[in-house]
Amino acid sequence: MFFNSLTFLVFISIFFVLYFAVKGMPRLVLCLVASYFFYGYWDWRFLTLIVISTCIDFFVGRQLSETKEEPKRKKLLYLSIIANLGFLVFFKYFNFFIGSFKEMLVSSGVQTNMDTLNIILPMGISFYTFQSMSYTIDIYRKKLKPEKDILKFATYISFFPQLVAGPIVRASDFLPQFTMDKKFNWNNIIQGLGQVLWGFFKKVAIADSLALYVDLCFGAPGTYGSLHLTIGVIFWAFQIYCDFSGYSDIAIGLARMMGFEFPGNFRTPYFSKNFSEFWERWHISLSSWLRDYLYIPLGGNRNGSFGSYFFIVLFFGISIVITQWWWLIIPGGFLSGFLYWYKGRGPVQEAKTFTYLNLMVTMLLGGLWHGAAWTYLFWGFLHGSYLIIQRLFSSPFNQLLNAVKIPLAIQNLISMGLVFFATCFAWIFFRATSFEDAFTIINGIASFADFNWSAVLHKLIVIKCAFLVLLLLMVEILAQRVDLPELLLKSPAFRVLSFATILWIIAFFGTFGSNAFIYFQF
Repeated sequence: MFFNSLTFLVFISIFFVLYFAVKGMPRLVLCLVASYFFYGYWDWRFLTLIVISTCIDFFVGRQLSETKEEPKRKKLLYLSIIANLGFLVFFKYFNFFIGSFKEMLVSSGVQTNMDTLNIILPMGISFYTFQSMSYTIDIYRKKLKPEKDILKFATYISFFPQLVAGPIVRASDFLPQFTMDKKFNWNNIIQGLGQVLWGFFKKVAIADSLALYVDLCFGAPGTYGSLHLTIGVIFWAFQIYCDFSGYSDIAIGLARMMGFEFPGNFRTPYFSKNFSEFWERWHISLSSWLRDYLYIPLGGNRNGSFGSYFFIVLFFGISIVITQWWWLIIPGGFLSGFLYWYKGRGPVQEAKTFTYLNLMVTMLLGGLWHGAAWTYLFWGFLHGSYLIIQRLFSSPFNQLLNAVKIPLAIQNLISMGLVFFATCFAWIFFRATSFEDAFTIINGIASFADFNWSAVLHKLIVIKCAFLVLLLLMVEILAQRVDLPELLLKSPAFRVLSFATILWIIAFFGTFGSNAFIYFQF
């Protein structure tokens, strides 16, 4: 079931009437049944995965708190991780690995009848498996006490507003909120409804309108000129931002209307002045999950395991053999050789070296989390490289800007421009269906052929989308200076004007057709 559908409008209307009509256990039962119905409406068969994952992690959590012997506790933790990742790997990556292995054999002259399976990817499996794993990991680390009520735990895992595309909410933040009944509160309704409407504006008015132009550019990149492709890449950057952050806004707003507080998932990421800041603003629930459950265990900023070095070498070796993209030897060999040489330059440098490796491993796995394709891995590699380059050269770069006495405001604009440019470059590989299409777009832009307005097609769509993106940026800049949610509560006139304006823009500029949210596929 999609948020942007008439079916959901009917569903949520009935749900809210029933939600505030009952209390206690009946309300929890209602939330669980509604969540299962919401997910099962797409394909009821995949409810089995959520139920099994829920039962395993509920059992493991209880046993972890009762077991004192460390070897047994580790076995319980491994049971949870293997079960969750097992589902994820089978449904999301099985065909990818089999197909890649088959291509490697064929390229080596070995004929095989190995076939992939007709596997349907369950929506949102990457989100609820990560959410469920964080629960057992936190209990293992003794940072969280297990939930004794399976009804509450099952509702936490399957809560429908954020079930399919996040945000990934930690058990320590969400489960305590089930301890008391949520009363009907006008302030929550107003602020939640405002965030829901803003999310629909991002999705229906901006993201789906941009999709019309972006799909054409990436569908046949060789047929368009340089300026047309440049606009397409920039529009894609805003499409994925508005699509995903729009979903997050709707999910957080619905939870707020119900009386629950979810952490924010986006904070104007395209205003970031460096890549560390970008990942503190983009998909915050995932980036913080990767930081706490992958980057820090690898060693983080400390001197991590030497196995990280071999992982990066192994990754490039396998990718070269499987894909036959021998050009990966250049960035992979350069990075691995440089870090290996730099490793022995003293204890401080050695720690930095493993920091770089830990960053790269984290971003590679973050890219793989997004999809079973080498383009997603390369997207992760680019962002890992950006973070490493930032740590190596940010200080000399800032010293250079200060030396030429460039005002701080201009320095910030330059930094934001460079980060946005590099992010857009990486987004090309994220969106393209193949490396061939990605390099066709890059070569088309770099050629500067037909880099003029007259060569741009679909000019009315471009003008409409540019206006909507400009409106978005103006509101986001305003929101950094004014507490808009608080203003909604204090000023009825502002509330009515804001809601009416958003609804009018959605009705007038929106692209309707129940287009699925992009992150449903992850």
